[in-house]
Amino acid sequence: MGGGKWECIALQYVEICAKIKAAIYDNLNVMETTTETLMGKVIATLVITNRLDEGKAEDGLIPIEQVRSVTLENVLVDTGATTLCLPKDVIARLGLKILKQVVVETATGISEARIFRDASISLCGREGTFECLELPEGKTPLLGVIPMEALGIEVDLKNQSLKVLPDGPTETYLTIL
Repeated sequence: MGGGKWECIALQYVEICAKIKAAIYDNLNVMETTTETLMGKVIATLVITNRLDEGKAEDGLIPIEQVRSVTLENVLVDTGATTLCLPKDVIARLGLKILKQVVVETATGISEARIFRDASISLCGREGTFECLELPEGKTPLLGVIPMEALGIEVDLKNQSLKVLPDGPTETYLTIL
């Protein structure tokens, strides 16, 4: 049974919200600092390395100098993003391999995107390997909630910074319940 008038209004509302979010993202003026003075906006510096290259170097198959890595100083910490999102040109520089094509919801609606694998990231002294979603070339890289949670890092919007959660003998962010 269709929702009629209310379904139409709800769809219009979703479209308007998506357009507003798209306009906000397109107009963000990202500075190369760890935080900014705009309310709730957190920018991070992120080192990303091709994990397959690291493994080859560890096994002596390639020299360490051939391990592909980039430092991005303008990564927007986005609690609305699920995962790590990198522009196409950054993925190409890293030589990451495609994992799959997926359907994603963006600020402009539903579309398809490619997911790449083996992006090893280093942030706030923590490291992990994650999938990343491909963004159009030139777009601002995004750090979503899955890598943040896996690394034990929270966003402190009040202080516009990242907070490293405890990982010690008496208290830890890792849970098995």
